[in-house]
Amino acid sequence: MENIDLIQINFDENKLFLLNICLAILMFAVSLDIELKDFKKYIYKPKPLIVGLISQLILLPFITVILIYFLNPPASVALGMILVASCPGGNVSNFIVFLAKANTSLSILMTSISTLASIILTPVLFGFWANMNSSTASLLQSIEVDPFQILKVVATLILIPVIIGMTISYKFPSLAAKIRKPMKSFSMLLFIGLIVVALLGNIDNIKIYLKYVFFIVLIHNFLAFSQGYIFSRINGLSIQNARTISIETGIQNSGLGLIIIFSFFNGLGGMALVAAWWGIWHLIAGFTLGMVWGNKPINRH
Repeated sequence: MENIDLIQINFDENKLFLLNICLAILMFAVSLDIELKDFKKYIYKPKPLIVGLISQLILLPFITVILIYFLNPPASVALGMILVASCPGGNVSNFIVFLAKANTSLSILMTSISTLASIILTPVLFGFWANMNSSTASLLQSIEVDPFQILKVVATLILIPVIIGMTISYKFPSLAAKIRKPMKSFSMLLFIGLIVVALLGNIDNIKIYLKYVFFIVLIHNFLAFSQGYIFSRINGLSIQNARTISIETGIQNSGLGLIIIFSFFNGLGGMALVAAWWGIWHLIAGFTLGMVWGNKPINRH
């Protein structure tokens, strides 16, 4: 594994822009089924939101550090695991929650809050947990997340598409009813396209280096999904909300992680490989989980 820090991950701005457009369309399709009353209820009943944020922002990094202790991966790989766990929820989680017939409004609210909070929390959580391990502490550098970049991501991928979709649904219900089904089908194709693009864009590096982090990322991601579901059920939440929090915890914004890696760690190979493979695998795992849950009856109480 001595050459793992020398690899280069294909992550150019043009592909990132294309993926952002695709995700914005996905969010628009999902928002056609959302109403404002879905959000108001969390003002009076915030428990699902609080449990979800604890699962994602506190328990996931904690479990990550424990996993690193038992697996003892190379320092750069461990640092990548901590960074991914410290990132906000991935925007595609909202679409997967929709597929799983879970709580889309809770998913969007969690993603929005964690993304905005990441301006401060991502550097703080990353620095705190990385310093808990001697090997990762030696690699740690100061990082900053540009608040304007984060706000741009939220506005582009979440707020704007959701506002447009909800406005159409409220002002033009007949139009929303006509385009709802085709938009869902179109967004499904886009989602599959995201996986294909991610795989093809990094196929050479995947063939050579994937074996070093393949099972590490699979175990890490599995624990994220499982912890989110179990913690929710232990706290008495419904299966619908447990599914939502599981997906929100398992789908992390690894794209933000890659930007941080390239900006502050000179594309450190172990870190980049973990973030890149997580970005691919969580789509595959999340899509599969969403489809399986979406075909199972759900108890909303």
